[in-house]
Amino acid sequence: MAAITASMVAELRAKTDAPMMECKKALTEAEGDMAKAEELLRVKLGTKAGKAASRVTAEGVVTSFVNGTTGAMIEVNCETDFVTKNDSFLALANAAAKLVAEHNPADIAALGELPYSQDGFGPTLEEVRKGLIGKIGENMSFRRFKRAAGAAKIANYLHGTRIGVLVEYEGDETAAKDVAMHVAAMKPVSLTSAEVPAELIEKERSVAAAKAAESGKPADIATKMVEGSVQKYLKEVSLFNQSFVKNDKQTVEQMLKAAGTTVSAFTLYVVGEGIEKKVDDFAAEVAAQVAAAQGAA
Repeated sequence: MAAITASMVAELRAKTDAPMMECKKALTEAEGDMAKAEELLRVKLGTKAGKAASRVTAEGVVTSFVNGTTGAMIEVNCETDFVTKNDSFLALANAAAKLVAEHNPADIAALGELPYSQDGFGPTLEEVRKGLIGKIGENMSFRRFKRAAGAAKIANYLHGTRIGVLVEYEGDETAAKDVAMHVAAMKPVSLTSAEVPAELIEKERSVAAAKAAESGKPADIATKMVEGSVQKYLKEVSLFNQSFVKNDKQTVEQMLKAAGTTVSAFTLYVVGEGIEKKVDDFAAEVAAQVAAAQGAA
């Protein structure tokens, strides 16, 4: 059996960020084979996850799965656009959407505990995620999912891999798919004006009030200007009031009525929406590395 030296343990720990004793155990089990030991740690601990977990995952994909009146959509994030084209990452994302549809997990943690194996990792979805972090070398995470099940039919639409829509409806399938594509293009925030979140309305009202104040108009006219702006905004962001993208002479509500179709809900996911992306300062990073190297010399 090959002797396991302290330098070997230190090298493996630097590569994987795994605890020292776990590194020693892995090297012993691998009989000193560094590559094999690293793979053992990836399987056991999801290594590299420790170092990667703090990195921002603002890229990623949206995938969906529909079977009859049950459907699901999930956003799975990673660090770079490059990984969104990786077959193993895409397989993980597609599997996660199917697991959500079939098992109805309560949250992301429950989703991670569901049985799943891939690329030699498992036996749960979370263990596969950790394993792929080690294999690919990037952080990745399940951000959010939506499951729809019941009497309503489900239409889904994916615009590439970055925008996904689920529509719950009754009636004509073509009309429902058209609505899903419309949602992807126009990004409404609610079905109707009455359902627009109060915080969004207040934000719009504040902007409109500032503009009205700058106009120098009398108070009564300024008030009407503000209310007019708010009402215009409500029509612009509510699905049923929006002009249909395929025929701007109709609203979406009018199109659906003509098609004998009703839409009860929709879900829109845009990859990375609301995630603050890290902007790297390359020059500063290089300078830091040079300084570190000079300090070690």
